[in-house]
Amino acid sequence: MIASKLWLQETLTLGEGQTLNLAEIWEAGGWMMWPLGAALAIGVLIILWKLVDLQLKGGKNKTVLREADEQIAAGNLDEALEVCTESGAPAGNVLSAGLSRYNEGTDRATQAVENAGAIEVAGLEKGLVWLATLSNVAPLLGFLGTVIGMIMAFQAIEIAGEVEATLVAGGIKVALITTATGLTIAIPINIFHNYFVTKIDRLVIDMEESAQRLIDALHERAAG
Repeated sequence: MIASKLWLQETLTLGEGQTLNLAEIWEAGGWMMWPLGAALAIGVLIILWKLVDLQLKGGKNKTVLREADEQIAAGNLDEALEVCTESGAPAGNVLSAGLSRYNEGTDRATQAVENAGAIEVAGLEKGLVWLATLSNVAPLLGFLGTVIGMIMAFQAIEIAGEVEATLVAGGIKVALITTATGLTIAIPINIFHNYFVTKIDRLVIDMEESAQRLIDALHERAAG
């Protein structure tokens, strides 16, 4: 962290002995830094929440799928239903929906599994739309800051009646800072969004495979 801060200060050298620290960067970026800061804060909170949420649900899924598959393979559907109901895992909710209706026929059980699966997938994906939105909005806010900065620069030129580097430097600095900030926020948020999508896809595939084994077992039970 200290090395990163020193590197940042060195790369933001303005001239003879002049550097920008983080507080000065924030101030130099203008009012556009506030919505960018809000986007960063919201993104970090959602990322931390999803990391914990998916880790817990993934662990529960592995446990219930292993235990339920063993009971289903042995033909102990009532025991499998008990395991799934007590698990509280997404996979357990999907399987218990089918197991609780296996006496009503395979078609009803299959429909129950599909409906429960759709509900659980929606629960797993909760929060991802916010990450996708933030990863798109943050660069746009940065680009808006760029436009505002350039407008300020041209206004300075217009008021002065001549082009001087000192007049336009402030506006250009705002433009560069907000653009860099927007991209810096958007890139890691987008990376985490894609990571969560991949992790959820793996969880869904595991649930689908287990649900298919349940349906096959119900077909065999009905045929026997």
